[in-house]
Amino acid sequence: MALFEWWKGKESHRGTPVVVKMENPNWSIAEIEGPSEEDFLSPINRNKAKMRDKNAKQLTWVLLLKAHRAAGCLSSIASAAFGFAATITRRVKAGRTDSDDPAAEFDNDNDDRVEIAHHEEKRRVAARFYSFIKAFLIISLVLLCFEVAAYCKGWHFGASKLQFHYILSTPFGIRGSFDWIYSKWVLIRVEYLAPLLQFLANVCIFLFLIQSLDRLVLCVGCFWIRLKKIKPMLEMNSDLESGDGEGYIPMVLVQIPMCNEREVYQHSISAVCNLDWPKSKMLIQILDDSDDPTTRMLIKEEVHKWQAQGASIVYRHRLNREGYKAGNLKSAMSCSYVKDYEFVAIFDADFQPTPDFLKKTVIHFKDNDEVGLVQARWSFVNKDENLLTRLQNINLSFHFEVEQQVNGIFISFFGFNGTAGVWRIKALEESGGWLERTTVEDMDIAVRAHLKGWKFVFLNDVECQCELPESYEAYRKQQHRWHSGPMQLFRLCLPDIIRSKISFWKKANLILLFFLLRKLILPFYSFTLFCVVLPMTMFIPEAQLPAWIVCYIPAAMSFLNIMPAPKCFPFIVPYLLFENTMSVTKFNAMISGLFQLGSAYEWIVTKKSGRCCDNDHIPELREDPHLRETTEELQNQAKKASRKNKKKHNRIYMKELSLAFLLLTASARSLLSAQGIHFYFLLFQGVSFLLVGLDLIGEQVD
Repeated sequence: MALFEWWKGKESHRGTPVVVKMENPNWSIAEIEGPSEEDFLSPINRNKAKMRDKNAKQLTWVLLLKAHRAAGCLSSIASAAFGFAATITRRVKAGRTDSDDPAAEFDNDNDDRVEIAHHEEKRRVAARFYSFIKAFLIISLVLLCFEVAAYCKGWHFGASKLQFHYILSTPFGIRGSFDWIYSKWVLIRVEYLAPLLQFLANVCIFLFLIQSLDRLVLCVGCFWIRLKKIKPMLEMNSDLESGDGEGYIPMVLVQIPMCNEREVYQHSISAVCNLDWPKSKMLIQILDDSDDPTTRMLIKEEVHKWQAQGASIVYRHRLNREGYKAGNLKSAMSCSYVKDYEFVAIFDADFQPTPDFLKKTVIHFKDNDEVGLVQARWSFVNKDENLLTRLQNINLSFHFEVEQQVNGIFISFFGFNGTAGVWRIKALEESGGWLERTTVEDMDIAVRAHLKGWKFVFLNDVECQCELPESYEAYRKQQHRWHSGPMQLFRLCLPDIIRSKISFWKKANLILLFFLLRKLILPFYSFTLFCVVLPMTMFIPEAQLPAWIVCYIPAAMSFLNIMPAPKCFPFIVPYLLFENTMSVTKFNAMISGLFQLGSAYEWIVTKKSGRCCDNDHIPELREDPHLRETTEELQNQAKKASRKNKKKHNRIYMKELSLAFLLLTASARSLLSAQGIHFYFLLFQGVSFLLVGLDLIGEQVD
């Protein structure tokens, strides 16, 4: 009977199960349900006391579980903090800074004296810019100490509350020397410094609003294109309605310029050799500027393998790298057989076009003799590799989805991206061909072709995969070239733009929008406003920056920038801070290009990691065993040489670190005047500069 009553009591109470997972040496509760109301409100019976004890034990288990998880979270935070501190210590002990770039990194290896001279001139230019930032930092630290002392003495001067009556009414004999000095400092900044700073702030605000309006107009244009489903028009005939390009198969020359591209040459060569185009109508040129003998042999062996499989491919190597990529392309176009071809497709060494790339692009030239260029957009195989590649993906997605597409649809002009595009050879020849006068030969030829009346087509739905720089060092050098070159080009082609026969509105678009607003004004106001004016307004509070300029408008612009890459929306705040951080590099590059300083003509090939997509569509080659052994031996030699001579490392970037401490100093000063939004922006922006300065964004090397 007692046993039956016990079993009945068990049936009447449906308790909450506890699943405990034991793992040596620690234990953890994998799953647990909290006590239900039924447990606490069960009818009074003989087992009431036991049920209460059971529920209390279960509640204890819940509390123990939460405590265990909290302890684990704290331990992970502590370990992350120790790891972060260890990384910083390792960076500092390594002693490698951005000024330690060896001259060998420059790609003009045929003349060591020129190489060293370029390196030294670059260091002198960088040293002047760094000296300016360092002096600015020292002054800000002195002023912070000065302001803290004044704050402790009760001199609370904010932007809108200046207690001049205290300064002017107190007799000189009563005031101490510090009070007299501080009162003079307040009067000097009110009379002389604040008006100049406020004028500079107003100029930057005006430029910021103009650039924001331009970006808003571009986004509205992109929205209209999506709403109306506007695409580049094709002159479709009955034999082309399928869109596969049958009936129009012109002669196409495919060029792959490369230089020491050991990590990616196989993938790019394989991709172009598998283009779906008749071999009799296509010739592939491998334009190798490599100065490393082993790399040259590897690329040559790869070309021989594809030649043995019947691919129409040739290998070209120059004895010197004069003119860099532009010189390489110019040399290739001088071949006698080029006259037999109508179009030329260009791919950088890390680009992998799909087999139908030519069918989707070349068809846009048919029956449209005004089209000189068809450009495809880029996609990235490593966009989720680290935070740096994610932020780059946001930038470039906006560039292609918005800037290139809108300009291509509405004005038939945009800057050629240097790769993943098909040119009409006649357009290249009429525009003067490739010139070595700048480091942005792609933008140069695009501007000259536009002045000759050629139209461009951008295909947003045709993608070509490539790599993003995974290290901050590589990305920084790439951005320096991309922002220095346009200023060189602007100086050189401005007279040609003015004298050209294109319409007034096209001239205005080239000068005011394409060059001045998007290439010069953007890096100027970004650096000046957020890295110079904003910190100075903390120490000269009589000049003010409104909160909507510091926070709301930049946040809105970042939201617009991130719309083409919606999956990156969680990174909107890091993106805003990182763009302001990169303004230092972009501003320095813009000044170098505009005034032809030491690093204006610097060309460094962007380092590749070799992360390529799955090439299942590329068949394996039936290689000669002897050739395979030779290739493997060359690759092993290359790997050994790479490990021996090119050891990777992280660096410390002094300009970014100096600006980090400057912004953090300004954030401390903003606390004295209780400027909340300004404080948080300066604090987070300073931390962003600190992380970049310590090279903690992007690829990490042990």
